[in-house]
Amino acid sequence: MSWNWNSHGQPFLPGYTFRDVTKSSFHRPQTLSYKNGYALPRRPTVGIGQDPLLSEQLIQQEINELSFETPDITYGSYDQSLVEDFIPAHVALDKKVLRFYAYFEENVLYSPEEDYRMRPVVIYYYLEDDSMCIIEPRVENSGIPQGKRLKRQRLPKNERGDHYQWKDLNLGMDLEVYGVKYHITQCDTFTKEFMDSEGIVLNEPEPMPVDPYSKCHKNPPPTYTTPSDWDTRQRFLTMDRKVLRFYALWDDADSMFGETRPVTIQYFLVDDTVEIREVHKLNSGRDPFPIVMRRQKLPKKIKSEMFPSCVLEVSKKEVDEYYSPKDFQVGQTMKMLSRRFLVYDCDGFTKEYYQKNHPDMEIKPLDVSKQTDTLQETKKELPPYNGFGSLEDSLQNCLHLIPEPPKKNVIKMLENDQVLRYCARLDSQDPKDESRRFILCYYLSNDMINIYEKPSRNSGIIGGKFLEKTQIPKPGSSPDNPEFYSPADFAIGATVEVFSHRFVLTDADLYVLKYLESISSQIPSQTLESLRQKLGVRATNNQPAEQNGDDMAEPSP
Repeated sequence: MSWNWNSHGQPFLPGYTFRDVTKSSFHRPQTLSYKNGYALPRRPTVGIGQDPLLSEQLIQQEINELSFETPDITYGSYDQSLVEDFIPAHVALDKKVLRFYAYFEENVLYSPEEDYRMRPVVIYYYLEDDSMCIIEPRVENSGIPQGKRLKRQRLPKNERGDHYQWKDLNLGMDLEVYGVKYHITQCDTFTKEFMDSEGIVLNEPEPMPVDPYSKCHKNPPPTYTTPSDWDTRQRFLTMDRKVLRFYALWDDADSMFGETRPVTIQYFLVDDTVEIREVHKLNSGRDPFPIVMRRQKLPKKIKSEMFPSCVLEVSKKEVDEYYSPKDFQVGQTMKMLSRRFLVYDCDGFTKEYYQKNHPDMEIKPLDVSKQTDTLQETKKELPPYNGFGSLEDSLQNCLHLIPEPPKKNVIKMLENDQVLRYCARLDSQDPKDESRRFILCYYLSNDMINIYEKPSRNSGIIGGKFLEKTQIPKPGSSPDNPEFYSPADFAIGATVEVFSHRFVLTDADLYVLKYLESISSQIPSQTLESLRQKLGVRATNNQPAEQNGDDMAEPSP
């Protein structure tokens, strides 16, 4: 039994080891060093107590060469031999891969069509770390799991632990890996050039054998098929998306609440099927199911007239003839599925098709505007005005489920931000109303009128706002088309009827005359003359409009 001894001459056993009290550095030493920018494993350092000359193992000849070598030139610069940069193997051989093409033979059991199967593979050899991987190219719909057979690894060569090297690979050899023999047949250009540069002569490339099962299916045995006049593929390629469209009227007058409905008949040339669709107009109130008859082959003649078609489906055995393009004649009434359809027109493609294939058939569109059962638009009848609120607000309740405020003319409100003021008295047979005075304000921005009553002492009547701002219609105007008061109707002495109250205009502001003279073409001459006379008399009596401003001012409510 041998013992390990420490530096103090004692066995390396528990209780015989001592901590080095002189040790001051406890860091973990690095295992890699960098040379020319590359990480390399670090060489072992010289141990304590060892001679550096013995660790370097320099021979005497090398020491003499280092000691007695003299330079050729003492002073000045001279050309030194260029030292090649150190490049490690994992950098120099990075992304350099040898590619070999091979195959292996797989036995197939219990198959009467094949005994074995040839499966091609590609072998990649990575020069960086001498690893290899084997990949089988994928074949679509092969039914065989294909792709990567062996992931990248160093492949064992024998039982002694040796691994395959690039020197062991050549064309025409068998590479046995994990019990599978891969026969190498070819390689790519880079692999051939690399082998030639290393002095290895490659064998002649071999052709890749053909799988007998794939060869049999690529070249099937000759068979004879009787040619048919009905070529479905050729008809699909030539007639696909070509549809004959006819416009017809469905006469459904025999049924209860029957009417004439517009429909569209589409004939698909690719398979001789027919589809009937009903044409719905906007807000027609009908259900959103326009298909009257789904796309199908429409039988024209049935062998037995007693066949219960309303109970059983009609098959090809019971049908003698189907509808064809010759049966659709523009201007005639057709009976399909016990319904009458009047074909009155067709589209442009249908006309060209009949002119080219059936020139003997004439296409004459019919005018069916009188026969179509169209709903005439009825004018909405608005309910009479009930007197609550303004006419515009009441009208919104009839136009919208959720009333919206009436739209305002913003441009008119910005351009005409003025007020015309008039003085008026109440035309009443009651003697108490003779002393009551009112101010009528007309707003040019929205053509509205409001009325204020001037307070009078000891009259017993509270003054203030008499009428809220609103548009006042003229007497005799209809609620559907009302006619409102305008400045042209406000002459001095004129009577203004406001909701069963009669007001007589007695005076006006001086600005009223200036504004009406600016638009004199739109104002009657009698209105202008009455204002000139009233305001002219006031001016001659030294009573200008500014002096009478307190009387025309709007009293506070």
